[in-house]
Amino acid sequence: MNFFTQKMPWNNLEFIPLKLCVASIYLYIGSHFHTLFEHYSYLLLGVFAPTLVITMYLWIQKMRPAH
Repeated sequence: MNFFTQKMPWNNLEFIPLKLCVASIYLYIGSHFHTLFEHYSYLLLGVFAPTLVITMYLWIQKMRPAH
């Protein structure tokens, strides 16, 4: 079983945690290069961690075969 070639249907609601996860880590990385986001780095990490867990949970649930 190849992890990256398995097809899974995703609906729009399930993409929200993925988008938040990616956006928050990009902003966190960018906060080290710009003072505008410097004060929000802990908030961004706080958004990134749970959305990463939610995204991985959804991905693993979709990879399991339906019974």
